[in-house]
Order: sequence, then structure tokens, then C-alpha cells
Amino acid sequence: MPGHSFKFRIPALIRRPILSITPARLLRGGRLGDAGRLPRYLGFFAIGAVCIWMPITTYLSSAPLRYTSSLSLILPGSGASASVNLDRIGQASSYASSPYAHTSVSPTETYKRLLVAGRILDSAAAAVDMEARDFGQPRIELVDQTGLIHVSIVGNSPEDARARGDALLAAFFTEIEALRNDELDMRETGAGQAIDDYRLSVLATREEISRLQKETGLISADQFDALVAETDELARRADDMAATLAEKTEAVNALTQALQTTPRLAAAALKLHADTTFIALTEEASDQAALLSRKQARFGPRHPEVRAAKGGYDTAQAAAMTRAQTITDLDQHELSALDMSHVGNRAGLLSDLVSLEAERAGLAAEYAGAVLRLDQARARQMALIEPAARLEDLQRDFAVAEAVFASAIARTQTNKADLFASYPLVQVLEDPSLPTEPSSPRRKLAVAAGVAAMIFLLIGLTLGWTRRSLIDRLLKDGGDTPGASRPPRGLLVPAE
Repeated sequence: MPGHSFKFRIPALIRRPILSITPARLLRGGRLGDAGRLPRYLGFFAIGAVCIWMPITTYLSSAPLRYTSSLSLILPGSGASASVNLDRIGQASSYASSPYAHTSVSPTETYKRLLVAGRILDSAAAAVDMEARDFGQPRIELVDQTGLIHVSIVGNSPEDARARGDALLAAFFTEIEALRNDELDMRETGAGQAIDDYRLSVLATREEISRLQKETGLISADQFDALVAETDELARRADDMAATLAEKTEAVNALTQALQTTPRLAAAALKLHADTTFIALTEEASDQAALLSRKQARFGPRHPEVRAAKGGYDTAQAAAMTRAQTITDLDQHELSALDMSHVGNRAGLLSDLVSLEAERAGLAAEYAGAVLRLDQARARQMALIEPAARLEDLQRDFAVAEAVFASAIARTQTNKADLFASYPLVQVLEDPSLPTEPSSPRRKLAVAAGVAAMIFLLIGLTLGWTRRSLIDRLLKDGGDTPGASRPPRGLLVPAE
């Protein structure tokens, strides 16, 4: 306006006493368009920028340049082997197994620990004329499911970093070679004593085998196996005979009960009725019996004709019994139980009974012999169980001792080829590199971290500037919700 001069006034940082500012005011903040808050936010931004960039600038200006040299080692996945067969003596083998053949031992982990071993670092530091504490600790990385070992070491210059890598690599291979040579020396030292022990073991086992063979008569374990097989066969045959004998005995008993006679009497009956004289006598006795029956039907017991017929019958019967006793060698009691009549259709059954009894008797005798032989074989087997087991153990020990002895002699000439048994083959896949750029300090990473921090600072200040509108919107949304609780009265502060 005319007559008035315009003066620019910088807003104050604090527009009211600090003690008069309530917590609700601090929580809600000012209005979105209130420019009076701008100096405070610019001050916070300046303080935050100083806190972010001061450490970064100090680090980048004062940190010394460090260079990292990298190298790679690899363990071949397959092993190498060589074998020498000595005819009828033994075998000597030289075998370098794959480093990954055993899951319980990881060669990469072993070499990782060996690369940072104190004596290797001391040797590498001495090679570059520095103290071990100044040499630094190499960083080892293993690649899963491979045999790769990545090694990185830090130096003060590119040449220094590569020199340290070369020194570390040379010290590592020198130590590996020393460990392998020490292992071979220890093997050779113990080989001579081991061969003498093997020789004594072979002789002692051979003497004990000879003594046991003389005491028991058992030459080999195969002989005992044959005895066991023979015993089992005898037992099987005896069981079969017992079953067959039981069947025959049951058949004989069944026919004996059916015919009401014994096999001996059945054989006698068949023998008698095969004799023509006995048949004639029995027919005569039958005729006399028929005549006696007719006379007794007509006359009394004291009639002369009855007596004459009775005498004729007794004479014929006595003659038949005498003939039967002569033929069968049976006594009077046994003949009384013998059926003297004609066998007729019973001849086949009597013949079967006699045949079955003969088979049963023969089978019973054979079974008794088999049981006797089985008992003898079992007694022999039981007596040789412990000697056979002992002989088998001795023969196995002798075979093992002989093979070990022969193999040990041959192995003394081939064990020097087994260089990679305990320490697998390792090769240099990448030589120590010559770094072209420093690995520390990382300027780009530090600047990127500062920029990211500044972005987060701006985001925080922006949220602080707009917090009143956000809180009012949240409170308004909460008040419109049915059943929502009213905000605290302290938060409803009138706008400035």
C-alpha cells in the first residue's frame, strides 16, 4: 500500500513457550498449510543431514585403501586306483578314494580349516617379510555341492594383495606335502613290525589247526557239514519209516480184528489148507462128523452105532490135529484156537494179513537199524560240534592271516603311490588375482547408503508435517463407525 514499506519477516523457531505446549499438541501437530512450522522442520532436516553425511565423509576421507586378491582351489571328484594280484598269494591295492566318498568327512571343510591354520599363516607372512598379525586372516568360502574353495585376502596395494595370495598358496601346498610325507613315513616305520606280527600269527594258527585235527580226526569243516547232512537224511528216513510202520501196524490190527485171528495163526491156516493130506483128513473128519450127527439123531448115546461113529470121528479128528501140529509146529492150545475148517473166501484176507505182517516185521527191523545209526550219527555230531566250530574259526583266521601277510608284503612296495588317502588331491583353479580397484572403502556403497538415509529422513519429516490431517481422518472414520468409542477430549484441541 502507498506510504507503507514491505518488510520480510522470518518465522520464529518457537512461537510459544515450551511449557505451554500440551502433549496433545505435540501429537497432532499443526495445520497442513501452517508455514510457521517450516523453520523447525528445516532445522530437523539440517541436523539429520549432518548426522548422516558426517560419518560417511569422515570414513571415506580417512579410511585407507585396501585391495582384495582372490584365488580358487578345486578337489577332483573322482579317485584313482591301482591293484596288483599275486596268484595264490594275495592282492596289493593302491587306491585314492574320491574326496566325497564319505559323508561324515568333508575334505573341503578340512582344507578350509587348514588354510587358516596358524603355522600356514606364519609361513606365508614370513615369505612376504611381515609379521603374522599384519598378514591378515584370509576369507574362505565353500561352494555347496561342489569341490570349489574360494579364498580372498586383503592387501595394502594390488601387488601386495597378490603377493599375499601367492605366499598363502605356497605355504598351503608345502604344508599338505609335509603332512602326506609324514603319513608315509609313519606307515613305512610300522610296516616292518606289522609283517613280523603277521608271520607269527600265520604260524601260530597253522600249529593250532594241526593239533585240533589230530585230536578229533576232523580234517575240515566240510567233513562236519557232510556229517550233519547225513544225520539229517537218516532222521528224515527214520521219520518216513516210522510213519510207514504205523500204517502197516494199523492195517495188520484192522485185519486181525476183522478175521478174529492173528497173523501167525493165519499163516498156519493157509499152510494147513495148502496140504492135501490135511485136507483129506479134514474131509474125513467132516464125513465122520456128519455120520455121527445122523446116528445121534436116530439112536441114543450108548447105541453101538453112535459109539462107532463117535470113535471114527475122534480118530479122524486126532489124525487131522496130529497132521496140523506136524505142519505148523503149533502147540495144542494154539491149534485149539485155529480155524480148522476150509478157509474159502477168507483165503485172500488171510493172505493179505500174512503179507502185511511180513512187511511190518521187515520194516520194523529196518526202522530199528535206522534209529540205531541215527543215534550213533547224532552222538558223533554232538561230540564234534565244538571242535568243528573251532576248526572253522581257525581255518578262517588262517586264511585271513595268510592273505593279510601276503598283501602286507606287496603293499610295502605300492603304498608310496597312495598319496591322497588322508589328504585328497587339490588343484589351483584360479591363481591369485591382481585387483584393479580397491575393495575398501566402498565409496559407491557409502554414498548409496547416505542417499537412502536422506530419503528415509524426508519421508519421516513429511509424515510428521501431515500427521494432523491423518489423525483427524482416522478420528473421523472412527466416530462414524456405529458403536465406536469417542476420542479423548484432550485430542480435540482447537486449531491455531
